[in-house]
Amino acid sequence: MTTANEHHEKPLTGWRVLVPRGGPWGDGVAASLRDQGAIPVVAPLINFAATTDAPALDDALRRLQDGEFDWLTVTSATTVDVLYAQRTVVPAKTRIAAVGETTAAALQAAGYTVDLVPAEDNSSAGMAADLIALETEPKKFLTLRSEQAKPVLTEALLAAGHDVHQVVAYRTVGVPVTERIARDVANGRINAILVTSGSVAAQVREQFAVIPDETIIAAIGPRTAKDARSLGLNVDIIADQQTVDALIAAVSKFPLPHAADEFAR
Repeated sequence: MTTANEHHEKPLTGWRVLVPRGGPWGDGVAASLRDQGAIPVVAPLINFAATTDAPALDDALRRLQDGEFDWLTVTSATTVDVLYAQRTVVPAKTRIAAVGETTAAALQAAGYTVDLVPAEDNSSAGMAADLIALETEPKKFLTLRSEQAKPVLTEALLAAGHDVHQVVAYRTVGVPVTERIARDVANGRINAILVTSGSVAAQVREQFAVIPDETIIAAIGPRTAKDARSLGLNVDIIADQQTVDALIAAVSKFPLPHAADEFAR
């Protein structure tokens, strides 16, 4: 039985936190927030759609399975979904680089072996730096990315003299929120909004015309924070690691915004 003292020991008790993606990812984040005492508000702002150039993707995955590439780079868990949906088999000779621990975990859950995760900077630039330091001779890379992502990794690898085949694996599309969610954000009933990518930041800016000053905007890493600020969002929190656990931990260090008080009555 949970006592009143135990209840109040949870750092996010009383918080209402907007989770910007649904599906298994959103369910997992919601569960983590509940463990900290928060009320998660799952409101998907983005979804993922098939690439507009399916033949190019099919060809690249065929070449991958045929063992043509030395490395496969994976910069999001959504790319893992694409690989799994296509039943892609990665040959043992082809090494796999994941942009961060979340992506690495998704790869491993899908049955793939991860050979490299950036030691410090969990971003495309950080992964490129680690790969370039590791591979001093030209290698053949397959880089899979979203349509909206900037080709940071591809350009860095090319500049270092590697042979890179870049393919768009999926598109990110906006999902309109309900009027109730928009109203709850506008009136301060949502205490924090988790911003987990530049695409999410764009939808936050587009869909929420009014975000009260008291509402905490929490970005999952420096690159996402930069994207959010370039769109005009006031970022209050930047996670020190590019993981959801680190993001939730960063939010939990803040006091509950005062705007929540009037809605608690």
